[in-house]
Amino acid sequence: MLKKIDHVGILVASIPEALKFYQGVLGLSVSGIEEVKGEGVRIAFLPVGESKIELLEPLDKESPIYRTLEKRGEGLHHLAFETDSTVDCLKGISAFGVMPINEVRQGADGKEVAFLHPKQTHGVLVELCSRGERV
Repeated sequence: MLKKIDHVGILVASIPEALKFYQGVLGLSVSGIEEVKGEGVRIAFLPVGESKIELLEPLDKESPIYRTLEKRGEGLHHLAFETDSTVDCLKGISAFGVMPINEVRQGADGKEVAFLHPKQTHGVLVELCSRGERV
């Protein structure tokens, strides 16, 4: 069902400030920056082997992640797993009583995504993502 860890999402107040560490100290390169206006987020992609780090910056105070940033501060936001089909993966998971926070929708990097609530996943916001489907 799951293929690999696709990315780790890290919530930051400022992508340029965070890049001072991720680029300057760790030596990672940015492969792209994208805005997902529907989610109110700007994302910088930093490949690491087969996975990525996604730096997530709220676009404004109306962004859902702005509230998380204000409440919890910067840090780990979510762990994303790649799957062949987000829709099929959710069907399988629902058999165990685990339900998504949202319906499958278009996310960053051209992927279809859905999230599982931390209350059901031992404190970690889990994202399921796949390519090729059209939501």
